[in-house]
Amino acid sequence: LRFDEKVRVVVFKSQVKGVFCAGADLKERAKMDDAEVGLFVRRLRNLMDEIAALPIPTIAAIDGYALGGGLELALACDLRVAASSAKMGLIETTRGLLPGAGGTQRLPRCVGIGLAKELIFTGRQIDGQEALSVGLVNHSVPQNSEGDAAYQRALTLAKEILPQAPFAVKMGKLAINRGMEV
Repeated sequence: LRFDEKVRVVVFKSQVKGVFCAGADLKERAKMDDAEVGLFVRRLRNLMDEIAALPIPTIAAIDGYALGGGLELALACDLRVAASSAKMGLIETTRGLLPGAGGTQRLPRCVGIGLAKELIFTGRQIDGQEALSVGLVNHSVPQNSEGDAAYQRALTLAKEILPQAPFAVKMGKLAINRGMEV
């Protein structure tokens, strides 16, 4: 995707109704030794960093649960659209874990340090409407009978981006991302 000039916007969505991404398989992780867990987390963090570094806009279409690594995936995207009924949270502390794929850096940039700490410390889940009110998502839409309302809104948003000058959009993303590091 990074090098395909025909790709102008990427929309991340799930094929599983009611779930955007439920995070890591904790049963699988429990079978790993410390070295395997370290490698797994590094690879996951690298994947999220690669998604965040794509030169084109990325949109997460959250039509269901986005928990743990699933919310970290959404946070790695530039824009997030959620169904109002979606459930989101960095719930790792409820499992004796820590968000390890960038959530501890990206969540505070979206919602502020105090609220990010509260959400991570408590492992609380919030719905799409609350996520909109705290700035975690750009749009919250009522879920439809097909279960893809966020995806449909994400497509509409992508169609708003497509007519814009590709180089200007890429440079705008780069300038914003680099500016956030200064």
